[in-house]
Amino acid sequence: MVIDYLLNGVQVATSDLTEIVGGLDELNLLVSISLVIILTVVSKLKNILDGPGIATAIILGSIVGILGHWTWLLILLGFLAAGSAATKWRWEEKTEKGFAESEDGHREWSNVVANGGVPGVIAIFAFFNESWDALLPVYGAAIAVAAADTFASEFGCVDPRVRMITNMKKCEPGLNGGWSPNGQIAAFVGAIIIAILTWALGWILQGGTTDGAFTFIAVVTIIGWIGCQIDSLLGATLENRGLIGKGQVNALSIACGSLIAWQWFANIGWPA
Repeated sequence: MVIDYLLNGVQVATSDLTEIVGGLDELNLLVSISLVIILTVVSKLKNILDGPGIATAIILGSIVGILGHWTWLLILLGFLAAGSAATKWRWEEKTEKGFAESEDGHREWSNVVANGGVPGVIAIFAFFNESWDALLPVYGAAIAVAAADTFASEFGCVDPRVRMITNMKKCEPGLNGGWSPNGQIAAFVGAIIIAILTWALGWILQGGTTDGAFTFIAVVTIIGWIGCQIDSLLGATLENRGLIGKGQVNALSIACGSLIAWQWFANIGWPA
C-alpha cells in the first residue's frame, strides 16, 4: 500500500512508442546479464574493485539490471567508471596526504553497498510494481547523490580552502564535513553527468519524449548536489563523533536524495 502511494505521486509522460519494460523481459535479461559480465571483467582488469567488491557488484548489478532495467545498470556503470577516474586523479598526491581510499585505488564491498544499496532497493520496488518509468528520476537522483559525493571528496580533498560545513570555520582538508570551492564544483559536475546519463539512457533511448528535458536534468542535478551537502552534514555531526560510519553516511544521504526526488517530481508532475 505504501509503495503504491509513493508511486502514484510521480506523474510520467508516456512515450508514443511504449513504456519502459524491465524485469524479466527477455531482452532486458539478456542485456543485463551481458553488462554484469562486462562489469566483472573490467573491474578485475582495471582494479576498480577488490575480490569481495566484485562479488558484491555482481549481486547489486544483477538486481539493478534484471529487476530494474538494463539502462539503469548502464547508468550505474557510468558512475562506477567516473568515480574510479576521480579516485585515481592525482593519486600520488592524495596517497601522500593520507586521503586515498586504498593503497592502489580500488574500492571495497562496503563502498559498493553504501553507494548501490539504495538504487538496488529502488529497482526492487520498480520490479514489483512494474513502474520502471515512474521511478526513473528517483533512481537517477540516487546515483547523482553518490556521484556528487564521490567527486566532491576526490577533487575537493586537494583544495586547501576547506571550511567546516556546520560553522564555516577553517578545517583540515579531508576532514568529514569539510567544504571547499573545488569540491562544490566537482559535486555539481558529478551530479549533472548522472542527470544527463539518466535522461539519455533511461528515457530517450527507450523512446520517451523530449519534453521536460531541462527540468528533468536540472532537478536531478540539484538533488544530487543537495544530497552531497546532506552527506557533509551527517559526516560533521555524526561520523566525526563516531556515531555512524562512512558507509552509513553515504547510504543515508542517498536515501534522503531519493525521497527528495520522489517529492519534488510529484510536485512538478514530471515532465508536465
